[in-house]
Amino acid sequence: MAATGKDQQITPQAVIEFWKQAGPRHWFAKDEAFDTLFRDTFYSAHFLASSRKLEHWLAQPEGALALLLLLDQYPRNAFRGTAHMFATDSLARFYAREMINGGMDKAFEADLRVFCYLPFEHSEDSADQQLSLQLHHSLGPQASVWAEEHAVIIQRFGRFPHRNHVLGRDTSVEERTFLDEGGFAG
Repeated sequence: MAATGKDQQITPQAVIEFWKQAGPRHWFAKDEAFDTLFRDTFYSAHFLASSRKLEHWLAQPEGALALLLLLDQYPRNAFRGTAHMFATDSLARFYAREMINGGMDKAFEADLRVFCYLPFEHSEDSADQQLSLQLHHSLGPQASVWAEEHAVIIQRFGRFPHRNHVLGRDTSVEERTFLDEGGFAG
């Protein structure tokens, strides 16, 4: 994977190319070396995106996808195990809605389009979960598996129990049992 130099201006294409080169083996795995590379490469870009200083990227599909990667995926890798993993989720959902309303998600093949929909899957709001299911189902049955699991958890608990510790929330007995029995842990 080619890393983007810290001195270079970050472009949407650089973010997407990095993500594509990482591929599925890194996208959903816990890998400290990849997390470090991702964090170091796009640290400044993440904070520019989170302060809405890259909002002009929304004018093009590639820019919109890059924003979602920086606001939804990046923190889950770069800040793994901390509350900051979820700090930019609401902004990612806002941009995802803008992207989908503009039909820009359709510019991408299914393997990248899923990242346009993950902000809704990551939401603890039941309406977002329903939208996630609808969007993921449009990609086919294989893409829906994790969306369905997330929706069931939100339906059951109204939140993701595995986030409780890092977010300073109390865990109910039912949530503790779920986690102890191997329920989804992020």
